[in-house]
Amino acid sequence: MKRALTPLFLGCCAFFGGLVAVGLSQRGLLPAFAQAPPAAERPGRGTDLGKLSDRFEHVARVASPAVVAIEAITPVLKGGKARTTDDSGSGALVRFPGRAGTFVLTNNHVISGAAARQITLNLADGRILKPNRVWADPESDVAVLGLGEDVVGLATMPLGDSDKARVGQWVLAIGSPFGLNQTVTHGILSARGRGQVSLGSTIRIKDFLQTDAAINPGSSGGPLLNLNGEMIGINTAIASPSGSNSGVAFSVPVNLVKQIAQQLLAHGKVQRAYLGVQLTSGFETADALRLGLTRAQGALVEGAHPDTPAAAAGFRRNDVILAIDEVPVRNENHFINVISEMAPGKRIKVRVWRERKAIVLDATVGDWSKVEERFKR
Repeated sequence: MKRALTPLFLGCCAFFGGLVAVGLSQRGLLPAFAQAPPAAERPGRGTDLGKLSDRFEHVARVASPAVVAIEAITPVLKGGKARTTDDSGSGALVRFPGRAGTFVLTNNHVISGAAARQITLNLADGRILKPNRVWADPESDVAVLGLGEDVVGLATMPLGDSDKARVGQWVLAIGSPFGLNQTVTHGILSARGRGQVSLGSTIRIKDFLQTDAAINPGSSGGPLLNLNGEMIGINTAIASPSGSNSGVAFSVPVNLVKQIAQQLLAHGKVQRAYLGVQLTSGFETADALRLGLTRAQGALVEGAHPDTPAAAAGFRRNDVILAIDEVPVRNENHFINVISEMAPGKRIKVRVWRERKAIVLDATVGDWSKVEERFKR
């Protein structure tokens, strides 16, 4: 079952009015200014716990100067009338190999529809900047802001390898929850490859990292970091009935971000392939058993759209897509991601479960940009 996620941007005018300091001195709870334990009871610097604390402090100190708070005036439609609203989020200052200048990585939903002149960046050193250009990919919720080669003296953070991130590893998140800039929280990487979630009608490319680091509204676009101080994801959404941290947060993996950013900077858009199958929103255990499979793994086809590569290849209702060019398909979101990363015109072999046996279909993927509007109708 898909779960609805909450984007993490804020209306700029809302958060200070809703932020209330609560004293915790009653009923045995310690106030924030409670006396620290004696030195003998604190973890020594040579202990494992002390070393971990030092590592947290080091990453926070080195990475925080490269985290920015973002304010954007974005268009909205209210009561049938076009209006604007002030939104806010976070971003990370980075550089890309072979490209001059510094860039800000953030979420598209933080700045969606805003022109460069309507976006303000508040740096950790107190400087206020405006980007000179905006690139955005709504389908992955990734945006890149250009700062120009004349902006100098900026701290940046290195981009890591999210494929090497392991479940259970410590991570830090830095951002501006509730407008509180440079907030650092910690947790672990809870899971990888989360795609069975719903986050906005424009977002198709979903392969989130999950973390229990405390993330709240205003954290959108901020970095998720490993203990080497490398950015491994962009914090994007939370699963929460209240809209605040519940310990289940999701980040776009940085390897996907790097692919998208490079295409945006090189071509102004992301080139994606498509096949043209209509997939179910979830492949359940009952579906697998009904079709003669022993596990609910793959993408269940509802049908093939007319005049598409899928129709030409002969896909049918109740086909289960098991693998693409020998790459096992985990679920429908994984299928979409694998196809999307291909170059249009590529010939592929798709292993399909049909009528209780596996068969192979030959297909040629098409160019998504040429049919995108057709499928949005």
